[in-house]
Amino acid sequence: METQHTICQWAEDTFGPVANPQDLVARALQEMNELAEAIEAENHNEIGKETADVVILLHRLLAQYDLDLSEEIEKKMAINRSRLWVSSGDGTGKHIPQVDE
Repeated sequence: METQHTICQWAEDTFGPVANPQDLVARALQEMNELAEAIEAENHNEIGKETADVVILLHRLLAQYDLDLSEEIEKKMAINRSRLWVSSGDGTGKHIPQVDE
């Protein structure tokens, strides 16, 4: 099973070190556009591949800051679960800001 470490090691061996983390963000945005195109085309195979490309880039981005994607998701989900939310009716929503935020 792939981990953030194995993904980042492969990327470093294949592409070299990251010179500027903003380059990873720019590439992830390109991959998000490709994901949007795959969704528009309802191409399930490409949806999976493009989603994986985005996640691979996010793993590498967080590694630049000695952060682990799974750990960051755990922390953020704890915050999300403690918030009150309003549904937008489209499968998304916004949290209701609390006084201490």
